[in-house]
Amino acid sequence: MLRTLMISAAISALSVSGALAQATEPGSRAGNQPAAAEASHMNDPHFLQAQTADQWAFSKFKGTEILGPDNKKVGDVTDIIFDKHGKIFGLVVGVGGFLGIGEKNVAIDLNAFKVVPYSTGINVVTTPSGGATTGTSATTNNNAAALDNDPTRVKLQVTWTKDQLKAAPDFQYYRVANTQRPAAPTTGMAPRPATPAAPAPR
Repeated sequence: MLRTLMISAAISALSVSGALAQATEPGSRAGNQPAAAEASHMNDPHFLQAQTADQWAFSKFKGTEILGPDNKKVGDVTDIIFDKHGKIFGLVVGVGGFLGIGEKNVAIDLNAFKVVPYSTGINVVTTPSGGATTGTSATTNNNAAALDNDPTRVKLQVTWTKDQLKAAPDFQYYRVANTQRPAAPTTGMAPRPATPAAPAPR
């Protein structure tokens, strides 16, 4: 399910980019275009009207908590790796550190994630109707249900603990290698001999 949702979101984003590029090509929209054609352009199926319940927006998906097998937080989503065809290869998870300091990046294949309700891992307590909870990490059953009411707000779970992820290979972003400046091209002709200096007058 996670792969389907992420791929559909990525393909939709790429489709919108392509549609916008086509819309800005020279001559694609003449100044005297009829109103009917203009209306048809605005109804182009490549434009997304609104987010649906089974789609995630990256602006909100980034920072999603990753939970371990014991429902304890092990990291957050920091990035998504996908290609120009919309295929998503995995999520980059920031593990360890504090406020991003000392954090390491681990890239994990989508198949390793399980989507769980947003209230997973939160300390849920039962209180009388109208009663108050104690502690900043506790929430009532009603509040937990409210958190899970938004299908676009979830958490992800993996089978590794934080210590296991800290020991996992660091993910390296692609960087263009620094190459030496190429030498000036040669014509293949032998250098001309130096002209001998004229004898000094007597």
